[in-house]
Amino acid sequence: CNIRTHSLRYFYTAVSGISDFPELTVVGLVDEEQFMYFDSNTKKAVPKTEWIRQNVGADYWDTQTQTDIGQHQNFKNNIQVAKQRFNQTTGVHTFQLMYGCEWDDQTGATSGFRQYGYDGEGFLFLDLKEMRYISPVQQGFPTAQKWNNNRVLIETDKQYFSTECIEWLQKYVQYGKSSLQKTGQILSSSENIKIYSSKLVILMVKLMILIEKYKLMECPGKTVRLD
Repeated sequence: CNIRTHSLRYFYTAVSGISDFPELTVVGLVDEEQFMYFDSNTKKAVPKTEWIRQNVGADYWDTQTQTDIGQHQNFKNNIQVAKQRFNQTTGVHTFQLMYGCEWDDQTGATSGFRQYGYDGEGFLFLDLKEMRYISPVQQGFPTAQKWNNNRVLIETDKQYFSTECIEWLQKYVQYGKSSLQKTGQILSSSENIKIYSSKLVILMVKLMILIEKYKLMECPGKTVRLD
C-alpha cells in the first residue's frame, strides 16, 4: 500500500583538520528539498526556497542563526571528545548529526529520529520507542549513559519529536504546498528509505570530495597518482 509521507530533516556536519573549510555546515530539507543553509564561515542562516522566504520573517532567521552559532561550539567540542575517545590527535575528522521527523498525511502516523555519526560511522542514536540513546560503538557508551540519566533531556526529546517537529513539518508543507506537490512522489516506506539512504550517501560523497580537495590544496606534496 502506497502512502504519502512528508519529512523534515536537518543535517549538521562538523569538520576538523582543514583550514578555511567551514567547521560546521547545517542543511535543512522538507520532503528532500533544501530550504535553509548555515555555515560557520558566513555565520548566517539563509533561505534556499522561495516558499520559506515568503512565509517567515527576519526573526525566524535571526533565531536560526543564533541557534546554529551556538551549535558550532557544541560540535567543535563533540569532535574533540570523539578524537580523545578514539585516541586520535591529528588528521581530518567529521562529526555528524541527522535529526527530524516524518508525518503521513493520510493516516496521521508520525515518527522521529536523531542519529550521530563520527568519521562516517554510526556513533549514537535515539530509540524513540524506548526513549533512550544507544551507541553501536564502545566510545559512545559514556555519552549514551550520561544522556539516558538526564530525564529532562529525554522528556525534551520526546516533546520535540512527538509535537514540535511535526508542527513545524506541517507548517512547512503548507508553506510550500504547490512547490512540494510538483516535486513530491507517492512512495512506499521501503522506497522512501532507499531514496533517503542514497541521497545521504551522495551528500557524504560530495563532502568527502570537498575535504580531499582542501587536503590537496594544503598539502600538494602528498598527492599520490593512482595510475
